Amino acid sequence: MATSISESTQKTNPLGVQEVMQCLRNRWGVTYDLRLVLKGERFYLQMMWGYLEKQSFPLKEMEYCEKLEKVLEIINRLGKSNLVRHWLLNTKQKPSVGRAISLLLRGDEQLEEFVL
Repeated sequence: MATSISESTQKTNPLGVQEVMQCLRNRWGVTYDLRLVLKGERFYLQMMWGYLEKQSFPLKEMEYCEKLEKVLEIINRLGKSNLVRHWLLNTKQKPSVGRAISLLLRGDEQLEEFVL
């Protein structure tokens, strides 16, 4: 299920890797995997059920941070940092095995810059 949040929460203050990791740990006790997903013409941020602290998680902490940094760079360049921040702090959903949770990132002309 995708969540959509008011456009008014979408601009300013870039997100950083440490901020997001701390937010995830404070809210859920683990650092979930975050991914950007394109479905048709819609662009989503998905919080996956896998997490860094899980023994079978495929990435080491440094690799996770590098991947998260790339995701956040796109979110920040799209001007969606406050939208994502609000979602991370307020969503009532939690990923479960086999089910990610999604935030719809409303596309605009900037989105084409990031999509092949």
